[in-house]
Amino acid sequence: MPTVLSVQSWVACGNVGNTAALFPLQRLGCETWSLNTVVFSNHTGYERWRGDTVPASQIATLFEGIAELGVLPRCDAVLSGYLGEAETGPVLLDIVARVKEANPRALFCCDPVMGDIGLGYYVRAGIPEFFRNRALALADVVTPNRFELEWLSGRPVRSLAEAVGAIAALQQCGPSIVLATSLETDTDRVAAVAAGPDGAWVVETPRLPIEATGCGDAVAALFLGWLLKGKPVPDALAATIAAIFGVIEATMRAGGGELALVAAQHELVSPRRRVSVQRL
Repeated sequence: MPTVLSVQSWVACGNVGNTAALFPLQRLGCETWSLNTVVFSNHTGYERWRGDTVPASQIATLFEGIAELGVLPRCDAVLSGYLGEAETGPVLLDIVARVKEANPRALFCCDPVMGDIGLGYYVRAGIPEFFRNRALALADVVTPNRFELEWLSGRPVRSLAEAVGAIAALQQCGPSIVLATSLETDTDRVAAVAAGPDGAWVVETPRLPIEATGCGDAVAALFLGWLLKGKPVPDALAATIAAIFGVIEATMRAGGGELALVAAQHELVSPRRRVSVQRL
């Protein structure tokens, strides 16, 4: 049973950050540990929210408590997402280093949460630079959306060919596997491209008329979970995109709002939709 330590945001109500990542990992049969970088009542897309950022020093202290249990050799991956503050970045990298020291085969899956097309940046100053200048070089897997892929690579991404070039640029910086999401192919379809040491593959799906917060967090978790369960990159890509498509469809049937992860939990492990994977 793979074990994942997830370091990202947490909300009391809703499905984003750790509340969007832990359940999919658990449904895939992964043991999960978590460290929260913020503790909010709900995600900040709502008109109102309450809560606070967790200080980097507290995250370091909580991790120390985990380490003192002697369980780090059991940790197979660190998954990171929304950081809250730039000071958490060095703490995250120390966590990754210590997990890898205890288990050299452990993966660092970095979801470089910083912004999105149409919204721009929604993180604090210094966090985008941390991902580009420090985290990228140490990551084994990176899962940017289109906006984040453009920032990290320094290239425009307006086509699949440009996406492949930007992904290759990221791979040259460190990560062997990159999953890029939210790629536009035309007005009616969206695509995700995953690349590993053996090549790159694309999956396209119809564009659904809903913006569901937390999709990227769930996608990063699903993709990592399938990799840890032994799926090769193209199969992990297909399973991940089919699953999140099914979850979004269930969310639409429920009238929108938070991701319907529990209602559509069967989609996480056995998606009804079959998607076509094409090699690029």
